[in-house]
This record gives sequence, structure tokens and C-alpha cells, in this order.
Amino acid sequence: MSEPTAAATATGTPARAPQDFETVLSGSSKQVASFDTHQKSALQHFQHFLHSRPSAVPLIVLVLSLIIFGSVLGSKFFSAFSMTLILQQVAITGIVGAAQTLVIMTAGIDLSVGAIMVLSSVIMGQFVFRYGLPVELAILCGFGVGALCGAINGWLVSKMKLPPFIVTLGMWQIILASNFLYSANETIRSQDIEATAPLLKLFGENFRIGGAVFTYGVVAMFLLVILLWYVLNKTAWGRHLYAVGDDPVAAELAGVNVKRMLLSVYTLSGIICALAGWALIGRIGSVSPTAGQFANIESITAVVIGGISLFGGRGSIMGMLFGALIVGVFQLGLRLIGTDPQWTYLMIGVLIIAAVAIDQWIRKVAG
Repeated sequence: MSEPTAAATATGTPARAPQDFETVLSGSSKQVASFDTHQKSALQHFQHFLHSRPSAVPLIVLVLSLIIFGSVLGSKFFSAFSMTLILQQVAITGIVGAAQTLVIMTAGIDLSVGAIMVLSSVIMGQFVFRYGLPVELAILCGFGVGALCGAINGWLVSKMKLPPFIVTLGMWQIILASNFLYSANETIRSQDIEATAPLLKLFGENFRIGGAVFTYGVVAMFLLVILLWYVLNKTAWGRHLYAVGDDPVAAELAGVNVKRMLLSVYTLSGIICALAGWALIGRIGSVSPTAGQFANIESITAVVIGGISLFGGRGSIMGMLFGALIVGVFQLGLRLIGTDPQWTYLMIGVLIIAAVAIDQWIRKVAG
């Protein structure tokens, strides 16, 4: 027991012995808390810059690839005809890539985009030549089929809670088989389309600006990308899409109808694929059930190289366009150099792996 203090004796009140936690507090630091003022390195600043601008990486790669091939090939590569030829070659990939972008931003994937594109083009052609429908109505029917296929994907993913990879893999097989069964593997020739339904080849028509040759398919690709950029960045629907891709549970708690959002995304993806099917007819000049077999892989390639995260919630539609253009530049550049076509696939494979690695590195900022 401790001895009573003088004050306690004077007042007649027993003194209280100090408790253990009070002893600790009396010996604690009296300094005011301060934040870490550590300066970021140049590499960390660059990492933050890339994180805030997802399309910066593919844009840098695109510019560097143009400089490299331009320095090797000179005016042969940098001619107006060569530059616009790249645009013509990537027009279909860019349109299908736009559909793929919407799905991947929700942390999903759509392996059926190529099959939907081809089936829509077959419907447009067959409804004109087999049933004699007006070409305008046949085109609308093609868009309807695309929307229906996308809506089925969306319903299975949103309502049935099935994995997007499995759903779209199965739908890819179903749509592909339906395409061949319905068309009987019949190709509608360019001459017949030109004579009966030239509107089907609208996106294959071209116009010149100086030495550059543009097709309406290229114009459609750019207009689609600009429209989607506005929707994704300036509308509530676009913000909800990013929210669902980033964290669907948090988006649901914030009042976003996640199921309806996913359904709308997959349906819109199917409509865009139908647009690609119409553009495909103009590109190849015929309606063929065997065309565009690798469109799904090409669209994923453009999206991944374009810096759009496969984990959802991050990316830019402009990045997808840059990714498609990178593939087009490598294809044309290596072809003009005279290398084996397999080198193109090798380089694109390296770019895909590098793009995913860079995405992981950039995501550490958010972590």
C-alpha cells in the first residue's frame, strides 16, 4: 500500500494509487501525428499516369511501332494508301472489338461474338435471296437475330448466374452450328448481291481523299468508337458499367441493377456484332457462312493489347481501337518487309502477354 499524500491527509480523503495504464500513458510520446511525405520516384509517377489513362500504353506502343516500321520501310510504309489499308483491314476487328470491350469491362468475356457476326450476315443475305424480303427489312432481321443471341447470353449470365466463359463458349458452338445448318454452307456471290441487294455491300464502298482510300466500314468503326466513348464516359449507363465490372456487390449496394445492366451489355454487344456482320458483307463482297471464323480471338487480342483489364472495371474504348491498329500495323509492316507470316502471330502473342503483365503492374497502384 502506498503512503497517503499530504493533500489527502489534509482533506481526510484517501489517496488513489496510479493505475498501470496511466503510467504507460504518462510515458508515451507527445508528438503530433504526421503523414508520410516520401516523394514518389519517376517510375511511380509514370505508373500513376498510366493507371489514370488506360489508353496511354497502347497509344505509346502504336506510335513506336509506326516509327520503327516507318524507319525501316520509309515512304513505302508511310504512304497514304498503306495507312488507309491498315484501317480497312482492322475495320471488322474494331467493330467486333467494341462489342467485346463492353463485355470484358463487366469482368466477363464473349467467345460468341464472331459467330453472332457471321449468323447475322447470313440472315441478311438469306432473307433477301431465299424469301424475297426487301433488303432493308432483311438487314433489320439480321440486327434482331444479333440482339436475340446477345440477350440469351446476357440472360444466362445475369439471371442463371452461369460463368460468361462457359455460356459464350457453348453459344459459340450453338450459333456456329445453326449458321451452317440454316445456310446449308451456301455462299451468296458478289455478282448476285450487286444485282439484287447492293445495300448489303454498303460498307464495302469506298471514297478517296487525295491518295487515301477510305471505306464506309472504316467510317462506321470510328463513329461507333466515338459514340461508345461518349456513352461510357458521359452517361449514367457508362458509369454503372464500370461499377459493375469493378465490384458488382458494391454496385448493387449503391443502387445499380446489376442483372439488368449485364443483360443490356450483352444485348448491345449482339447488336454491334450484327453491324459487324453487315460490314463483313461489304468487306469480302459476299455472304459466306465460313467468313470471320477468328473474329472472337481477334477481338480479344485488340481488347487486351488495348490495355483493357480482363478483371473488369478499367479500360477505355479508345485503347481497344489503338490495340486493333497495333495489330494492323504489325501485319502490314511485317508483310512489306517480306517476313514469314508466322512472325506476325509470334509478335502479337508477345504483345498480348506483355499487355497483361503491364496491366498487372499498373493495377498495383490501385491495390
